[in-house]
Parts: sequence; C-alpha cells; structure tokens
Amino acid sequence: MAIGDSFSEGVGDPAPGGGCRGWADRVAEELAARSPGLRYANLAIRGRLLGQIIDGQLPAALALEPDLVSVSGGGNDLLRPGADIDALAERMDAAVARIRAAGAGALLFTGVDPVGSPVIRRVRGRVACYNEHLRAIASRHGAFIVDQWAMHVLRDWRLWDVDRLHMSPEGHRRVAQAALETLGVPDAGDWRVPELAPLPELSRGAQRLATYRWARGYLAPWVGRRLRGESSGDLITAKRPELAPVE
Repeated sequence: MAIGDSFSEGVGDPAPGGGCRGWADRVAEELAARSPGLRYANLAIRGRLLGQIIDGQLPAALALEPDLVSVSGGGNDLLRPGADIDALAERMDAAVARIRAAGAGALLFTGVDPVGSPVIRRVRGRVACYNEHLRAIASRHGAFIVDQWAMHVLRDWRLWDVDRLHMSPEGHRRVAQAALETLGVPDAGDWRVPELAPLPELSRGAQRLATYRWARGYLAPWVGRRLRGESSGDLITAKRPELAPVE
C-alpha cells in the first residue's frame, strides 16, 4: 500500500498508458517480478496535507490488511506559513503506530535537502527538523526509512521535473532503488549510479532568468491556488484504490 501526496502518486513520471508511474509503481513492479501474485494499491493524491492523508487514506489502507504501507506526507504542510512541525510529527508518529499495531511494516521517507532551490530552501530548516522527527519515529516503531536528505544526487536538477517540485522519471527511478535497498531487496540496482557529469555553470543573469520563468510559470499558480483555498488534487481520485496484481 502507498499513501501520501504527489510524491507517492508519481507526479513527474508519466506512465506509458497515461497517468503517473512514480517510485511506488516501480517498487511494486520490481517486487512483483520476484513474487508473482503480489498485490499493490496506491491511494496517494497530489496536494494532500498530512492530516488529509492520515484521516482520508490510512483507514482505507488498513482495511485492506496490507503487509507493507509506505506513508509520505508533510511536505505540503511545511511549505505553508506557520507550520507546526511538532504537531506534524505527533500525527505521523500516531499513524505509524497504527500501521505497526495492525501487523504491517511501515516505510517512511525523509524530505530532500532543498539547498539548491532559490525559493524552497527558505524552509530548509523546517525540513531538517521534521526529518529528525521522522528518523526518531522510524527507530521507535521499527519502521523502514529512506533518507532522501542524504541522497546528494537528488540535488541535481536533472532528476526533477521542470516545475522543480516533483521528480523526473530518473528521480523516481533512483528513489525506487533506494526504497528497495532499504527494504533489503538484493540486486535491485544502485541509486548512486550512473554518476552524473557536472552541469555547466550558468551566468548570474541566466540563473535569474531561469528563476523568473519558473516563478511565473509554476510558483505563481501554486500561490494562487493557496490563496483561493484550492488544491491541485481537488478533482483527482486514487489511481489504484484496491489491492490488485501488478502487470
């Protein structure tokens, strides 16, 4: 089972037949290749806040009696002014406790280090603090955790979509490999390779122009939705609401 927001829905990684693929689908495909008959469901929806994930997706996930639940959320909350990091951690802690009490394994993800983002790096301290909570939660409940903060390769913009908010197919592929490694799956590929050649350095003017175009094309619409109380996932439904074999 995968629950969460756009990260677990797979936004930025188009599926061959339409829709999103993403790291969770990739992990399920690899596991199914090793264990025929494996069933997989994904309830993640873009734009969801942590409370919406826990209240709206977790009960449905646990009702299906899964063996493993991946839960990733809180990133959208951290981007909002006045985010209460301790309150987010308490909610995540309670959610992981419910998963483990149900007899399922739990897979968590830290946030990526946003040091290279001209805007999101302003909440870098929040992300780092929340990550520490997530590591403690994983340790306390015996959960798996993928430390994306330590995956320096994810700082490369070639692993991100043009909106700089969602990963590209290559980014999702590497996160899937990291998740499989964390779960102890052998010979599933190494997210560290191939190493990427250094990007050519841009002049300050070119950097400013790229940032301006990104802000106008992606940041401004995002802010507009926040001001109107809208979400990119308002009209989206879960892509795999039931446990089903992976083809």
